[in-house]
Amino acid sequence: MKRRTDAPRRRTTSAVSNAKPAGSSPSHKGNRAKIRVKKGPAARRSRLRKLKKRTRAGNRPSSKRLHRQPLIALPAALELSHEDLASVRESAYHDGYERGVYEGGELLLEQSTPAQTLLPEVSLQEVIAAGVEMLRPRCYSLMDVHEVYAEMDKAIQLQRPCSVVRLGDGELLALSQEVVYDSETIKREGGFLPYAGVHPPDLNARDQLALAVSHAQIVGVPMSRMKHFQPLLYPVLRSHGIDPGSLHMTYSTINYSLNHAGLLSRLLQGRRLLLIGNAAPALARVFVERGFIVSGIINPVNGFADIDRVMREVRETVFDLALVSAGIPAVIISYRIAMERGKVAMDFGHMADSIVKGEAVL
Repeated sequence: MKRRTDAPRRRTTSAVSNAKPAGSSPSHKGNRAKIRVKKGPAARRSRLRKLKKRTRAGNRPSSKRLHRQPLIALPAALELSHEDLASVRESAYHDGYERGVYEGGELLLEQSTPAQTLLPEVSLQEVIAAGVEMLRPRCYSLMDVHEVYAEMDKAIQLQRPCSVVRLGDGELLALSQEVVYDSETIKREGGFLPYAGVHPPDLNARDQLALAVSHAQIVGVPMSRMKHFQPLLYPVLRSHGIDPGSLHMTYSTINYSLNHAGLLSRLLQGRRLLLIGNAAPALARVFVERGFIVSGIINPVNGFADIDRVMREVRETVFDLALVSAGIPAVIISYRIAMERGKVAMDFGHMADSIVKGEAVL
C-alpha cells in the first residue's frame, strides 16, 4: 500500500526507548540527537537489517497466511474455459509448426536465391525435386521387395547362406559409440538402447554389429531423414570403413513390405521355420494355425550376452528359414546363422508382434 505523504511520521521504537523523563539533563538530549544522526558502519548494518525484513511486495505482513494469497487477483475476463484453453494451445501449436516449416524450408530457399532476383511461383517441393534429379548420379540403388523375395527364395532352394539385417536408429546409435558420438551423447540420445538389447558403453556390441553389417547379404537401411536415421547412417558406415556402394541395400521396413506385397506367406509356405525371440511362442501358435511348419523355438533372448547361448541352440535345430525378433542382437544372430549354419535368416523385428496381435494378416 502506498504511504500517505501528508500523514505524520510515527516515532520508531528506538526513538521511544531513548526518550527520557521530563527534567533530564540537557546532556541527555544532546546524546539523543547524536544517536539520530549517527553515521558509519553500525548505522549501515542497522539499515540492512531493516531491509531484510521487507519482501518484494513491501513490508512483511504480520500473518504468514497473507503470503499464500495472490498479490494480484486475475480479472474474471482472463479466466479461460477448458475449450478456450484447448483452442489457445492448438493455435500456439499451429503457429509453432508453421514457423518450423518456414525456417526448415522456405527460409533456406530464400537464403539460397541469388541477390537481386526472385524465383516466381515455384514451390519448395519443385525446387527440391529439381535438385534431387540433378543429384541422381550420386544416389544408391535399393533392392525392391520382389528382388529381396527372389534372393531369399533362391537361397533357400540352393541351401546357401543369406542374412537380411535391418538398421534403425537403435542399431545406428549402437554403431556410433565412440566413433561418431561420445558416451555422454549416447546416454542422452539413446535412452531406449537397453530395452533394445544394448547397454552402452558396449564397444564389443558395436564391433560385432559392424562386422555383421559389412558381411550381410542384404542390409535394410532407413528412408527417414530424421536425426538418427539417414543423417547418422553415412557417418557410421564411413567410421567403420564400410562403403555403402558395396552393400546390397533395401528398405529397413522390408519385413513389413514383404507381407504387404503378399510375398511373406509364399516365402514361409512349406519351409521349416525357426522362430527366435521373446514373441516366438505366441508367433509359433499363429503360424501353426495358418498351416506353416515351425521346427524350432528359441526364447528368450536377453541382450548381447545371450547371443552365444542362442547360437548353441541354433546348431541343434533343423530348419530352412530363421525369423529373428530380438532387438539389436537380431542383426548379429541373423548374420551368424547365415555364416555358421549356411542358412537363410531374417531380422524379423516387430513384425512378429504385429502378427501375434492381428495387426498384420498373412
